[in-house]
Amino acid sequence: MPIQAQEIENLIRETFPDAKITITDLAGDGNHYAAEVIDESFRGQNRVQQQRAVYAALKGKMDGKNGELHALALTTKAPD
Repeated sequence: MPIQAQEIENLIRETFPDAKITITDLAGDGNHYAAEVIDESFRGQNRVQQQRAVYAALKGKMDGKNGELHALALTTKAPD
């Protein structure tokens, strides 16, 4: 069953409650999304550290061929 954009946002928001989060369904199929996460906690972290933190927040939804979320184009950064 495809995952909904709101569910992705909710999972990320549990870990990053003050983040600015934008989720876009790229293909309209509920399987290919883009996410932009802007959060102060990313300040001083490199991009890999930031993205690992967001993937961890997804709690296995992208794990393996049976994951609910097939693809996520992820952009992370600290606020300007």
